[in-house]
Amino acid sequence: MRNAIFLLCLFTLFLSACNQAPSGADAKTDLAPAAAPDDHLRPGYHFTPPSAWMNDPNGMVFHEGEWHLFYQYYPDGNTWGPMHWGHAVSTDLVSWEHLPIALFPDEDGYIFSGSAVEDWRNSSGFGKDGKPPLVAIYTIHDIEGEKAGATDYESQGIAYSTDKGRTWTKYAENPVLPNQGIKDFRDPKVIWDEAHNQWVMTLAAQDRVQFYGSKDLKTWAFLSEWGQNSRNHSGVWECPELFPLTVMESQEASWVLNVSINPGGANGGSGTFYFPGHWDGKEFTPRKQANFTPTDTMNWVDYGRDNYAGVTFSDVPDGRRVFMGWMSNWDYAMQVPTQSWRSAMTIPRDLSLHETDFGVRLHQQPVKELEKLRRNEKNIDLDRLPDGVTIVDLKPLSDNGQIELDLTIDLVDSDAEELYLTFSDESGEHFYRTGYSRKPGVDNAFFTDRRSVGNTAFKDNFAPDRLTVAPRWSNHHELRIRAFLDRTSAEVFFDEGEPVMTDIFFPEAPFTKLTIETYGTTGEGMPAGWGLVKGQIWGLGDKD
Repeated sequence: MRNAIFLLCLFTLFLSACNQAPSGADAKTDLAPAAAPDDHLRPGYHFTPPSAWMNDPNGMVFHEGEWHLFYQYYPDGNTWGPMHWGHAVSTDLVSWEHLPIALFPDEDGYIFSGSAVEDWRNSSGFGKDGKPPLVAIYTIHDIEGEKAGATDYESQGIAYSTDKGRTWTKYAENPVLPNQGIKDFRDPKVIWDEAHNQWVMTLAAQDRVQFYGSKDLKTWAFLSEWGQNSRNHSGVWECPELFPLTVMESQEASWVLNVSINPGGANGGSGTFYFPGHWDGKEFTPRKQANFTPTDTMNWVDYGRDNYAGVTFSDVPDGRRVFMGWMSNWDYAMQVPTQSWRSAMTIPRDLSLHETDFGVRLHQQPVKELEKLRRNEKNIDLDRLPDGVTIVDLKPLSDNGQIELDLTIDLVDSDAEELYLTFSDESGEHFYRTGYSRKPGVDNAFFTDRRSVGNTAFKDNFAPDRLTVAPRWSNHHELRIRAFLDRTSAEVFFDEGEPVMTDIFFPEAPFTKLTIETYGTTGEGMPAGWGLVKGQIWGLGDKD
């Protein structure tokens, strides 16, 4: 969901297109991406729109063997415009089939972010022939009301599908949740709360989240609200989600509340943070974390610059919780140097909760389905990485900058201050760098650096400096680094996925070399360098 400032400045340009939006039967059918001069910048295995503008993932649901990904989409331009729900499906979370647009703006307004569920009990009554319907819950944004200065221009509507999400019917009695006098009142994420026999909607309400309950997805009752006195109100709260997860070490049932914010992200612009907590069917209560009060704890889903508005798929079997985010940042999303298409989604990630020295933390790991992309493999097995450099030729693995790295470093038998992993083109002049630092005064910091990767001049705040973060971290014995590079992006998972750093960038030539190097020394008593360094590097194929 985009902040209202964009609506104000773009309203005049796009109002006509909104009022004349076609019905679902008139959806565009030419869905394959067309050849374009910026194809070398299009990721190979990340999801991208066939053309034009994309932002938030919406309505993600698993239904009858298919993963449905809906997304905020403006098909008639490469910057933000009247929002539609684009649509794609996958059977494996890797290869995606583009489908016609699912929901179009109409006389009631734009179709902003939301969610979708399988109504397996047919509580809504929309099902037929004994099959449960899919129900989408979304924000209706009344652009005319916003123009007139109203505060009640956002409300919640629903639509349903009885043909595996291929066509959708908007509920005749929308809105199902009228505005409560709140200017930013949007992004409904709905789940089934089994323990309390109810549907629960988590909704962004300007500077807090609100919770609503329903038995039929059509009539909603206010339950509670939370977050007004929590940390981080630098921008509007958006795209919240409440979901259950088990703490792996103790097998304790728990809950997680995700909230996106813009501005106010971990490293500028937009970002997403989370609160582990408890849900009693009416109220959310954050967990007390070690050495902190609940309102002082700030945990980020991603410490990089490019992971926003992420949510998880509904109705996934076996309690699995799979997350995807929008891989961009509102600071520069409309200025990035692609023209025929804009934006990608992160790779899908499995979420889990873990007990640490600093309380319960959310971990992320790339889904195992991505392993089918692996094409060529190179092993790295060093008893010691001395003070110096090791250069790995990536050309035999991949000629298109699509790489997976899984590396483990012994931190105990080591005397170095920093570890650099540098991916570069053939010239070595353009590179992306990530790594780990324990220089004096730095307590286990992780970093990424895209300043020299290629075109950064399109926005002055795109790559101002090396990005270094130092979250509280429990593991001091060995460090695992998993990195997924895909032509114009890198997603780096440190220490089993907490923290994670995601960045986009725009090189003109693919990365063909990996340089592993040490920097500095922490003292005396052992040879300079890092201890055991071992792992694998794979070249990755396109998703199709």
